[in-house]
Amino acid sequence: MSAPITSTLTDEQKRITGDALQGTVVDLIDLTLIAKQAHWNVIGRNFRSVHLALDELVTAAREFTDEAAERATSIGVPPDGRASTVAGQSSAKGIGEGWTSDEDIVNIIVENLTAVIERLRERVQATEEADPVSQDLIIAITARLEQLHWMWQAQVA
Repeated sequence: MSAPITSTLTDEQKRITGDALQGTVVDLIDLTLIAKQAHWNVIGRNFRSVHLALDELVTAAREFTDEAAERATSIGVPPDGRASTVAGQSSAKGIGEGWTSDEDIVNIIVENLTAVIERLRERVQATEEADPVSQDLIIAITARLEQLHWMWQAQVA
């Protein structure tokens, strides 16, 4: 099928920006899944606060996933959020199975946020000239995830 959505970006700008947005979509979907897995399996003295903080992370990641995917669509790049794509391309670290202590969950979430934020910062640089509009979105996502990263770290500081 020919490209039904066109963009004012050059082919190179579209490629760079599309790659950055696609990577962001994949990482955020995986982050959502990791946080949900943690949400269902967290146990321990701080269960309730960690459980609720995981809900906050899931909500943020889901909203940002949709924003990044819709931005990709708006520049004519079809986003790919299929499970096989996410499994093969995510930069998140993942999570094990089964019951996990609240302290371990906090450390797992911090590790995953760190990995995703590092990649987002690379994408901020990559999109600086290619598409400042998409760069602004990636900056906003990075800023919010860095705020959540701080809050997660503060739980075990």
